[in-house]
Amino acid sequence: MDQFHFLNGQLFCEATPVAKIAEECGTPAYVYSRAAFLQKYREFANAFGELHPTICFSVKCCGNLSILRLLAAAGCGFDVTSGGELQRALRAGGEPGKIIYAGVGKTDPEIVDAINAGIAAFNCESEEEIENVDRIAAAMGRTIIGAVRVNPDVDARSHAKTTTGKKQTKFGVDIDRVEDVFDHFRSLRHLRLAGVHIHIGSPVLGAQPYVDAVSKATGLIDRLTAKGHEIRWLDCGGGFPAAYEALDDGPGIHEFARVLVPLLRNKPYKIAFEPGRYIAANSGILLTRVLYRKSSGDRRFVIVDAGMNDLLRPTLYEAYHHIWPTSLRGELDLPGARRRGAAPPDAEKVNIVGPVCETGDYLALDRPLPPTRRGDLLAVFSAGAYGFAMASNYNNRPRPAEVLVDGTNFQVIRRRETLEQLLAGEDAA
Repeated sequence: MDQFHFLNGQLFCEATPVAKIAEECGTPAYVYSRAAFLQKYREFANAFGELHPTICFSVKCCGNLSILRLLAAAGCGFDVTSGGELQRALRAGGEPGKIIYAGVGKTDPEIVDAINAGIAAFNCESEEEIENVDRIAAAMGRTIIGAVRVNPDVDARSHAKTTTGKKQTKFGVDIDRVEDVFDHFRSLRHLRLAGVHIHIGSPVLGAQPYVDAVSKATGLIDRLTAKGHEIRWLDCGGGFPAAYEALDDGPGIHEFARVLVPLLRNKPYKIAFEPGRYIAANSGILLTRVLYRKSSGDRRFVIVDAGMNDLLRPTLYEAYHHIWPTSLRGELDLPGARRRGAAPPDAEKVNIVGPVCETGDYLALDRPLPPTRRGDLLAVFSAGAYGFAMASNYNNRPRPAEVLVDGTNFQVIRRRETLEQLLAGEDAA
């Protein structure tokens, strides 16, 4: 069930009209569905259930503590990429034994904190990092577990800025050097290399890149095992796609599982996944109000109160987000209206732009939209992943509020920032 739906011409999140949220909490505001987060997590867990995998939600895509607490209570682990994300996962009640630490640039204090927390494993991305983690563990008198992140040289066929599994990217150790790395570090005393990690990018729109990467990884593990290396797990990464247009577009998670489970069935090592976008994207929307309308040449602009500092994906990745009024006046309903280009007969092509002083400050370009007027409320769909998480204070704009809906109830789970908070760290002592 889509938890964002129209009823009697009004957009609801679960059983709550979003206009009520906007009225009480203001705009711009991120609105999340509790039911949607749990639904998508359970869908993922059920699809790969035969493997009994460790599922580690990618904190970087949506790190609000209330969301993380919700997932931790459901049994989810966490994939973290910084000391800040680690602290969020722990503060939310995440089990340290279900936390995996990735990232190419872990600092010494971050490594110390992660060792003290007792996380499941480090995904190490270079020989120098392996040496450094072992050195720090030795100084602490600890023995820890690590995996080597392998760059499998597989094209995820994603955006150039989010493709991570090809050579010439900064991520991982080239697959043709991994066996030598395991051999070279076989005798480490404090960091035990016992896993292989892959992550080829996000979003990965088709299953074949996963098939190619997982096949390379399992073949690598077979060769490592034959040489006497004990491999305890394979972390297959994340990047599973969300439907940014019609909800029935593209392969569902069960289609990915259909081709991946046979490759991973009955392995003598554990399997881990790191979904983020798949769980979070369609579990949240961004609410924004129309401030003004204007024309310039042959262009029409709808100026709203949310900008690129609130939702960066359109200008950074040329990403598509469906945008629609929250109050219907005979226009197309969802999900049909989410098909790119679908619009009612009276639609006009507009650029939906924000207040930030950049030409690149837009949420959509040349987008068919029903006629709007000042004060109208718009919903930017599929904004739960990499929405608030990438928000900034550019132009000294406070970041939006975050709201979590549970049926007919909702609560602010992050208060809107104030100008006083933005200035507080700069006041002279």
